[in-house]
Amino acid sequence: MLIFLAIAAVASLLGFRGVAGASAGIAKILIFIVLVIFIIALFAGVLVVA
Repeated sequence: MLIFLAIAAVASLLGFRGVAGASAGIAKILIFIVLVIFIIALFAGVLVVA
């Protein structure tokens, strides 16, 4: 996830808009997936404790 953000930053600095856009898109998707998994794990942990 952070790798794709770094690739997007470097590519945008070098002028590769296509690569930067694709990397940023992949990073957004991965961040969303990680947040969903984190929320599910947090909710499951609350259910186990309660």
